[in-house]
Amino acid sequence: MTILQLQNVSLSLGGKKILHELSVDFWQGHIHALIGLNGAGKSTTANVIMGISGYTDFDGDILFEGASIKGLPVYERARRGITLAWQEPARFEGLSVRRFIQSGAKDKSEERVRAVLEDVGLEPDEYIHRAVDKTLSGGERKRIELAGILAMEPKLVLMDEPDSGIDIEALERIFQALQKLRENRVTVILITHSLTVLRQAEHAFLLCCGHLVDKGSTDKIARYFENKCIPCLHPNPEKLVAEGSRVQ
Repeated sequence: MTILQLQNVSLSLGGKKILHELSVDFWQGHIHALIGLNGAGKSTTANVIMGISGYTDFDGDILFEGASIKGLPVYERARRGITLAWQEPARFEGLSVRRFIQSGAKDKSEERVRAVLEDVGLEPDEYIHRAVDKTLSGGERKRIELAGILAMEPKLVLMDEPDSGIDIEALERIFQALQKLRENRVTVILITHSLTVLRQAEHAFLLCCGHLVDKGSTDKIARYFENKCIPCLHPNPEKLVAEGSRVQ
């Protein structure tokens, strides 16, 4: 069953076309990867799906559970079950980990807060009263953000570069949480250019300069990482990047 559909989505920013008629179907309860070089348009696609300011004026349509979400604000998309885990998690000076998790949780009990902290490998007694601020490492903040997402019980999670700025232990805990989301029939879209992260997905879509150039199993798309490129619309993507065509 398809939960999210991008239908001929095109986006221009500053007079430059960034996304080119993207048509992609994401299946419910699966882990997908959206991959490509830095600047291929991956994060832009995630921002369009989430409805982030500056990314809402696009051509085409986006359907979530069969209904268009084009024009809906971020909070309405979140209410419908879509959430985005940022590449750099936010800090909230003065807000405790418990309050942060409870703010979006369906079950706001302390037992639930403790359970999701354990799910991401953080000892509840050590973290539940700490502040979500600069005293936490990047890996700790990413795991706390993911604990908050688990507590939300969303339908669709976009994860932008989940391996950015964290150590191996934190990454393994994030991968474990990914599998828990899958067990709960949550759809996950991983935004990545990492082979290690790609291997956590079941299906992958390869972007280059805002074009969808290939899709299929992770084994099929992994060939891109081995060869650094596959036949696509651009004979030399790195040259295009050097000339200033790179986007996020």
